[in-house]
Amino acid sequence: MTRGAFLLLWGATTDDKTMKVRNSLKSLRSRHRDNRLVRRKGRLYVINKTQRKFKARQG
Repeated sequence: MTRGAFLLLWGATTDDKTMKVRNSLKSLRSRHRDNRLVRRKGRLYVINKTQRKFKARQG
């Protein structure tokens, strides 16, 4: 079962609800001009308040 199918079984949509998990966020930060790199609870996140599909977490 793919991850998208698993999420759909539980009622979640796959459009912008899922977050990319990467080892490095440097390339993801430069994908959009509004991307911000923040540290929360010991983890690094890329957030974007205008285009939410660009969100990501390191790890």
